[in-house]
Amino acid sequence: MRPDLEFFLRILVAALLGSAIGLEREYRAKEAGFRTHFLVAMGAALFMILSAHGFDGVLTSDNHRLDVSRIAAKVVSGIGFIGAGTIIFQRHAVRGLTTAAGLWVTAAIGMAAGAGMYLLAVETTVLVLLGLEAFNHILRRIGRRDTSSAAAEEENPSSFEQNDTENDENSTDRLR
Repeated sequence: MRPDLEFFLRILVAALLGSAIGLEREYRAKEAGFRTHFLVAMGAALFMILSAHGFDGVLTSDNHRLDVSRIAAKVVSGIGFIGAGTIIFQRHAVRGLTTAAGLWVTAAIGMAAGAGMYLLAVETTVLVLLGLEAFNHILRRIGRRDTSSAAAEEENPSSFEQNDTENDENSTDRLR
């Protein structure tokens, strides 16, 4: 197969697999959905292809070596930055960790597809989808433990309001 068609196939596979995860997240109305996962997987595949093949003709001397893993390693750092943006600490509860982890694994799937490891990419996508769905089903059956302060606030709303007021007053006193 011609290299340009092979590269296109790699990006296409990554985009389809990322889309599958994105559809699941979109269905669950999560912060990052179809388009985000689609773009993350496709971008990761492209960066992987560039990392491995983009600099083939740059150096002609045998005395120089290129580290083809450098661009791929930067994908991991970059996706960490994007994932961190989806994590929110609100009312003593952390939200968005699954979304961040989903973006992280979607980037890894895209990198695997970009490296031509189609079976690994497909198997990982199936495991991600099964995991997200199976764990959601299990948690629904056994009942979720609500660790957010919103549930505690419903039980005793005045204590939270009082604490917030006290904290505001203490903060104001410190500024004076």
